[in-house]
Amino acid sequence: MIKKNNHIIDSFGRAHDYLRISLTERCNLRCFYCMPEEGIALRDKAEFMNAEELLFIANSFVDLGVKKIRLTGGEPLIKKNADIIIKGLSDLPIELAITTNGILVDRFIDLFKEVGLKSVNISLDTLNQEKFKSITRRDYFDRVLSNINLLIKEKFLVKINVVLIKGVNDDEVIDFINWTKDLSIQVRFIEFMPFDGNGWKKDKSISFNEIMSKVYCNYNDGSVKSVFKKANDTSKNFLIDGYKGSFGIISTITNPFCDFCNRIRLTADGKIKNCLFSSDESDLLSSLRRGEDIHKLILNNINRKKISKAGIKSFNSVDDQLIFSKNRSMVSIGG
Repeated sequence: MIKKNNHIIDSFGRAHDYLRISLTERCNLRCFYCMPEEGIALRDKAEFMNAEELLFIANSFVDLGVKKIRLTGGEPLIKKNADIIIKGLSDLPIELAITTNGILVDRFIDLFKEVGLKSVNISLDTLNQEKFKSITRRDYFDRVLSNINLLIKEKFLVKINVVLIKGVNDDEVIDFINWTKDLSIQVRFIEFMPFDGNGWKKDKSISFNEIMSKVYCNYNDGSVKSVFKKANDTSKNFLIDGYKGSFGIISTITNPFCDFCNRIRLTADGKIKNCLFSSDESDLLSSLRRGEDIHKLILNNINRKKISKAGIKSFNSVDDQLIFSKNRSMVSIGG
């Protein structure tokens, strides 16, 4: 019998209490850095977790000490029975959050309030409507902005995830920060990362130092304030003096946070991943369907976790490229 409040601890002593669950590989956007241009192969629904299986596996993680669950995708809100899953997860003794592209938020906002889901991350990579269409290959810009304003009005904790790519949207860093002047949001600039089919190159990434150079060139050094960093926080956070909101920088490659990583990923097809960059997966769903105890699989997978970035050192060597080339596309992992 596995007692509650045990911890999932890897071989380096890192306790893992934060689970990110991908509800679906499908999405109503086609962002080029997330989904390969040719898309991904559609699979039979039997290959994916149904609501009952997902809730059972989630509860198994809670048995092992998970305290926070974030729903991701694809786009999690297009998942059939997403409402049932959200209600079921809200019954667990966890903090529940979601990352979404924002298109369907207005249809779920009453449910969010009902179950106490207070933290919503919105993926939005530009404040320019035409550029939005170019990045996402879809035209939902006005709808996303409307739903962001709705969340703010309803007093949700809103974070805006911005994947920065050189030559695409790095000219909007200051525009995004200025957006926080009158709105209580946190903008988070996320480093462009390599995944299957997304055309990543090192020279397309924007480092922490490059972003802060833009910030200090635009604002007086004295007006840029560092915000207290919470335990296991992936972002370095700042605000501009007098602004209602704040901004953060997540530099997974150039300034990694692996030393205190507490994250586990569960893919929509029921595989556990111990690192975003790792192709080392354990099939929890198949084991569950065979009636096997999945707790040991979870513990063994996390015990195999590398000290940093799935063993990748530079992302430039042939050996490193071989590691991340075996990984899934971002839309299939779930962020």
